[in-house]
Amino acid sequence: MIRSMITGSPGGRRSGQPGPALLVLAKSPVAGRAKTRLCPPASPREAARIAAAALLDTLDAVCAVPGALPLVAWTGSLAAAESRAELTRALRRVTRFDQRGDTLGERIAAAHADGADHAPGSPLLQIGMDTPQVTAANLAEALAPLSADAGPDAVLGPAADGGWWALGLRDPRAAKAIASVPTSRPDTGEATLRALRAAGLSVAVLPELRDVDTAEDALAVAAAGAGRRFSAEVAALLSRPAGVAR
Repeated sequence: MIRSMITGSPGGRRSGQPGPALLVLAKSPVAGRAKTRLCPPASPREAARIAAAALLDTLDAVCAVPGALPLVAWTGSLAAAESRAELTRALRRVTRFDQRGDTLGERIAAAHADGADHAPGSPLLQIGMDTPQVTAANLAEALAPLSADAGPDAVLGPAADGGWWALGLRDPRAAKAIASVPTSRPDTGEATLRALRAAGLSVAVLPELRDVDTAEDALAVAAAGAGRRFSAEVAALLSRPAGVAR
């Protein structure tokens, strides 16, 4: 259930409103560049394999949401990625464009603006590739308030580490309000919420999720029933007792 932070309850989709967009902010799962906080115990290549599995499961969920336009803001070399062939096939199902900006906050704001160009007039929900436990049903529920007559201007999904796992906006260009918010800090989620409110936006808070940064996170998320690829890779690469050779 969404914990509403606005007055009133969402209604149905507005008449004539275009369908929503789902945006994945994705980094190519290249060994030595992806999920490096999994090392150790994982090797750089194993960490990249886990990142690829998380991304593939996330893309499956995004593409399974009825009526939503799947978008991917991409950075990095696909040619050097783990699971390159499967990723190449999966990315054919989405509209992909390059990330822009220097800081993560700038890239998030730019990705929302570019998403608005691809889906003019549509609300947009952005996630990363760190929550492979997210299902199509979770995403549809998160999107619903943004299309409701009495719904909020924004939704924000807090992460257990103090960050956030999802940001949705009725007007995606409003993401410029968070371009300067520092990321990867224990207070990033709270700072993002403050920035959205300071811009005059009403915000509904989504259920908290644990995102995958460390091996402990990966094991916990897999044990809780994450996507099939991610869980299989974590079981194969991180679940062995210490001292057992890979």
